[in-house]
Amino acid sequence: MLKQRGFFDQLFARINEGGPLAMSLILISFLLILFLIVRAAMKLKSPTHVFHKALTLINQLALLALVIGLFAQFIGLIQIFDAFEALGDISPALFAGGLKVTLLAPLFGGFTFLVGRMASFILNWIRNVELDKVSSIN
Repeated sequence: MLKQRGFFDQLFARINEGGPLAMSLILISFLLILFLIVRAAMKLKSPTHVFHKALTLINQLALLALVIGLFAQFIGLIQIFDAFEALGDISPALFAGGLKVTLLAPLFGGFTFLVGRMASFILNWIRNVELDKVSSIN
């Protein structure tokens, strides 16, 4: 009987498959983004420069995660093409498997980018609503 793998087992398997260095850097960026989102949410009523500093860090980390993912994909594609050139004749299944592996890092980087940018948008929106409430009271 086959035992189903848990979520974290699958996550770690994909991280290893997509390149441990790049995927780990993206994962660290993702975790830092989550931390900064919580921190920025706690600073919604802070002065503007403090709040915008937190949003700037979120946006920069999100972009960094995306760039790391794309860079890892380019390196992976170069390695795949080098290997296929050395092999000569390759099967389409082998080629598709190689492309799948190269897409893991940019996919995770893109997901991290989307989470960061959406959080930045939502935090700005919430802050503007709060500021509108304060200005309408005065």
